[in-house]
Parts: sequence; structure tokens; C-alpha cells
Amino acid sequence: MIKESQLLAENAVDREIVPAGDYYMKVVKAGQTFRILDLEGNQAADTLFYNANDPSERYSAVDTIREQGNVYLTTGTRLLSSEQNLMLEIVADTCGRHDTLGGACATESNTVRYALEKKCMHACRDSWMLAVAEHEEFGMSKRDITHNINFFMNVPVTAEGGLSFADGISASGKYVEMKAAMDIIVLISNCPQLNNPCNGYNPTPVEVLIWD
Repeated sequence: MIKESQLLAENAVDREIVPAGDYYMKVVKAGQTFRILDLEGNQAADTLFYNANDPSERYSAVDTIREQGNVYLTTGTRLLSSEQNLMLEIVADTCGRHDTLGGACATESNTVRYALEKKCMHACRDSWMLAVAEHEEFGMSKRDITHNINFFMNVPVTAEGGLSFADGISASGKYVEMKAAMDIIVLISNCPQLNNPCNGYNPTPVEVLIWD
């Protein structure tokens, strides 16, 4: 459901541009609202969420999909944890639909989906593993890389029940905004994928904004 935010960018307490192929890893406190802004359009932001006080509790695609009865996320979606606790709620969304099934690109999947020579290409899983290695304060490792949300990504479910990767449905200036119900580690890989249309074959920056 399309719903615009009343929050003004100039009032944000934190703003950061995340280049294509880079990662973002910060804590959003309970009660804070944060926005992922698609600056140039048709970009995928592969995102993981963790309880900042116990990262073994993390976003669960299974619980979220089951409880809301919908495989797509938008305004009003309550993002549930592996302990079935409310982590975040999407409070504004100008894109209208986000994927929680397609997973994230990895060097291995690049090889399987595209070609052997694609293995050396950077992937979202690489960004996440770099992030947890560079942020030892969170006490996480590659074992903590789990279900993710693909914000702005278009992954239609086919009539046969399969998944397909299609052109993105976002555009320049589109955003999704969430309010945290607990202290949350937000880990984003601003997807570097060049082999399918999720980024329009041209990965671009996103911006993350936080409000108290």
C-alpha cells in the first residue's frame, strides 16, 4: 500500500549515503524510524535485521509471511523475529511492494545462475561477511547471515509457484520507512548485482535516514 511519510529529511538525526556494492551496519533504537531511499531508481537493498541486545534473534521471513498471509511487504507489514516478537513495522512506503523470498546474491549463486566466470563478481553475501568481520563489537559471524528482505526488488511468483527476477518497480526518490519496536542492528548490502534486472544492470547508491 502506498503511503507517504510526514517526516522531513532535514530533521533526521543521521543520514548516510551507501554506495552501490557497499554495506551499512548500524543500530536503530526502539522508537526510532528509519528510511531506505532509492536515490536513482531500480536499485535493490538486501537487508538483514537483528535484535541488538541478542543477535541470535533475527528477522524471520517464515514467521512474517505466515502471520501476515502475504509474501510481499508494504505499509502496515509487521516484521517478526525468529522468536515471533515484533521487530519493526513498515509505516510508510512509496514503492508499494518488497520481496522477502528471492534471497541474496552470492558468488556461488552467480556461478549457478549465470556462468562459471561470474564467481569472481562481488555479491551481497560478501558485503555482509565483510560487515560482520569489520564490526566485531556485535559478536557476529557468517553463521548469522540468514533470511533477508530485498527492498525495492521485484520477484514475481509464477503461476507454477516458482520465482522470477523482473525489472524493479522502484524509481528515483522512492523509499520505505520502518519504526523499530526494539533496538535493531540494521545490516544492508546495497546490491552490486549486474546479471539480472533487479538493479537495472546498473547498481546505484541508496540513502539511509534515521529520526528520533
